[in-house]
Amino acid sequence: MNTRRDFLSKSYGMGTIALAALLKEEGLLANPAITGTGSQHYDVTPKPAHGSFGQAKAMISMFMQGGPSHIDMFDPKPELLRLDGKDFPGEVKYDDAAGASREVVGPQWKFSKHGESGMDFSELVPGMASIADDMTMIRSMHTGVNNHGQSINALHNGSILTGRPTLGSWLTYGLGSENRNLPAYVALTDPRGLPVLGVDNFTNGWLPSVYQGTVIRPKEPRILNLDPPASLKGDAQRRYLDFVNGLNREHADARPGETELEARIQSFELAARMQTAAKDAIDISQESEATRKMYGIDQKETQDFGTRCLIARRLVERGVRFVSVFTGNQTWDSHTSILTSLPAACRYVDKPAAALVTDLKQRGLLDSTVVHWGGEMGRLPVIQNRAGAKRGDRAKVGRDHNTYGFSMWMAGGGFKGGHTHGETDEFGHKAVKDVVNHYDYHATLLHLFGLKPEELTFKRNGQEQSLIMNPEAKVVEELLA
Repeated sequence: MNTRRDFLSKSYGMGTIALAALLKEEGLLANPAITGTGSQHYDVTPKPAHGSFGQAKAMISMFMQGGPSHIDMFDPKPELLRLDGKDFPGEVKYDDAAGASREVVGPQWKFSKHGESGMDFSELVPGMASIADDMTMIRSMHTGVNNHGQSINALHNGSILTGRPTLGSWLTYGLGSENRNLPAYVALTDPRGLPVLGVDNFTNGWLPSVYQGTVIRPKEPRILNLDPPASLKGDAQRRYLDFVNGLNREHADARPGETELEARIQSFELAARMQTAAKDAIDISQESEATRKMYGIDQKETQDFGTRCLIARRLVERGVRFVSVFTGNQTWDSHTSILTSLPAACRYVDKPAAALVTDLKQRGLLDSTVVHWGGEMGRLPVIQNRAGAKRGDRAKVGRDHNTYGFSMWMAGGGFKGGHTHGETDEFGHKAVKDVVNHYDYHATLLHLFGLKPEELTFKRNGQEQSLIMNPEAKVVEELLA
């Protein structure tokens, strides 16, 4: 006997992109961890903000998993150049003590000032340097948990623990989406693999499943099974869909409060609508040659990331609320051979990242779109993994993790342009001035979207849960335009 899923998949080629939001392979019961929801209905229809104090409508996060070396890219430290090759004069918080060294290694690439703001960038990132006056550079980020997983969680879900809803899920829960024919929350993954923690980077956690990030494949075909069989196109498919929708709604009405069932039904309905809308959104052949060239799609090194950044722009242009653009697993984790691995990582993203900000600005979308670039940590000012090489031989050395003070940048959506915020110490190790903790970052983002943390809550096991659970969290007013 065929199941309902067999019927749906064979009848009209339901796109697997929607199936990503269904979660459970079998069974239509709600998540037993979610209680107290009653017959509440959850969807991604547009919802009003809590106030008129925010101007952001969408967000694109370029997440550089692994930990970009801030002291080689954004945060020049003359003292490290003076101490280069000497023992570090203070305390160092290593992650890998076995491979650790006290030998200082200064910035390995030349820095210069850019834009009217005079913001500092190294020669590794000329593209980002070209948009200096459009961004806020935060030099004092801090999570303080010196492992990839915990720091990723802190920046994505507000806690070092896994299993909580990510930022994109909270924003779509609070505000919904402006386009009912596309997912509200999209993850554009890297063809080289998922980042550390895999799908936890875009999970809905214990929020209803409809708020999970939907993956668009990194290679063509980016969305499978969008086209129905020839025999079912047109009116025939419409009749099938109407019939199945009636069955689904009857089934749901008899089971109020089953949030996963409701999410599954909404995802099936979305998949049908996406057959036209999604094709249009991801078809970059509609873009001009000049635009594709600006994103580096004509060059092998930047083609992939440039394509995904351009798709991200096309998605937010069409009303998608949140888009994550990921780099591959440990792309920036420069424990060894930083002299070759870091330039390669920069070339992959630098031109496309700058193009995204420029393109949004040209189209009048930057004021309402937050753009984020950064990873879960930076790197230490001392050598790691000398591996028997003589002192002064740096061909194979790298830098260890540093979550105590690192850099990331923001643009658009109400962030101040041409602004450098905060400082690390003279060695680039610890944030010492105007520190921005992960919860301050989240509080500032919610503010820019017109959301109040105390009102953006979800009751779980009888307790109100929020993205921000730390009472010390504050909106960093100095970052705001």
